[in-house]
Amino acid sequence: MIIGLGTDIIEVPRIGEMIERHGELFLQRVFTEEEIRYCQQRKAALQHYAGRWAAKEAVMKTLGTGFTKGVGWTDIEVVSQRSGQPVIRLAGTTAEIASNLGIDQILITISHCRAYATATAIAVQLRPRAG
Repeated sequence: MIIGLGTDIIEVPRIGEMIERHGELFLQRVFTEEEIRYCQQRKAALQHYAGRWAAKEAVMKTLGTGFTKGVGWTDIEVVSQRSGQPVIRLAGTTAEIASNLGIDQILITISHCRAYATATAIAVQLRPRAG
């Protein structure tokens, strides 16, 4: 059953400006070490950073909270499987909120080009909950 749906779009140059202005401080506040490593290894690193930003925003929209109630950027991690498929890992307060909403999994898709990155997230409950 679908619990929530979220989508986001961002201009890739905007992420570049934030990285240029705030450097490592920005990267460490928004992205996990694994996400930073992944993006820096890519030819179009800014597009990948922007895609992960959009994914995190889309996930927050599935939860209906935004970045409030103690939820942090790094509580949402986008990792790539060997196939390249992105997968969402939640931690901390974000994982607790998702669990309380009955969310078992968040599906994510990310697309990007030179100018824009977009992501759509679907929060699902895989099996009915008792009560």
